[in-house]
Amino acid sequence: MPLQLAISEILEPLRADPARSAVLFDIDGTLAPIVRHASDAHIPEETRKQLIAIAKRYGIVGCVSGRPAVVARQIVGIGSIAYVGNHGGEVLAPSAADVVVDRRVAAYTERVSAFARAADTPAAAQLRVRLEDKGAIVAFHWRGAPDEAAALTLIEMIEQDAQAAGLATQRGRKVLEVRPPVRIDKGRGIVQLIRRRHPVAGLYVGDDVTDIDAFRGLREVVGEAAVCLAVSSEEAPPELLSAADAVVDGPAGVREVLDDLLR
Repeated sequence: MPLQLAISEILEPLRADPARSAVLFDIDGTLAPIVRHASDAHIPEETRKQLIAIAKRYGIVGCVSGRPAVVARQIVGIGSIAYVGNHGGEVLAPSAADVVVDRRVAAYTERVSAFARAADTPAAAQLRVRLEDKGAIVAFHWRGAPDEAAALTLIEMIEQDAQAAGLATQRGRKVLEVRPPVRIDKGRGIVQLIRRRHPVAGLYVGDDVTDIDAFRGLREVVGEAAVCLAVSSEEAPPELLSAADAVVDGPAGVREVLDDLLR
């Protein structure tokens, strides 16, 4: 059976009861193509129109991102859906003005920021290792660095220093995040977002290791009615692919899933 037909089949429980289903997506590498500079990320207009249509049909629609929730909403450009930001550390409800931040996470904001300022050295700038300040989480990107091997060596030093300072670290696709030493993951954010709504089915689509936690959170709430899709790429982590129910081919494959949800 062709892969797309298999995906169409496993999405049937969501289409059968859309008002009581949750449809959730990662952003970078899933809805938006991966770009060299994080600030250049954007959602293709075709994808945005599909999401608007899905938001009108399905009961819970949201994006789950490593970016701050407000930034995620700016990139997607749809205010009527929910956003889980900073890998589950904050939630922005549909049409809400205020972000709800996990207080345990917020307590470490200044400590993480101080570490980032110290680590953002001229040597890092020379190697094109770029700092992204996300409040309680900071990210060091080395995608597109002229000498990626040298940049990675510096990243490893930053990682070791962060851990020695009592902070947590998380690797992603050519990015290192420095975080508070408390539990932060996309699965926890998803549970907080959807549990009280009692969805009967759910979908999550993502492309990186942090999305494995999102799979777990969705399955915790909806059990066997959870559909977890991995987005393939040259950098797709093998453990993500093995944790998924099926795999789609890049953001273009995600658009096909969106079409399928609207049939």
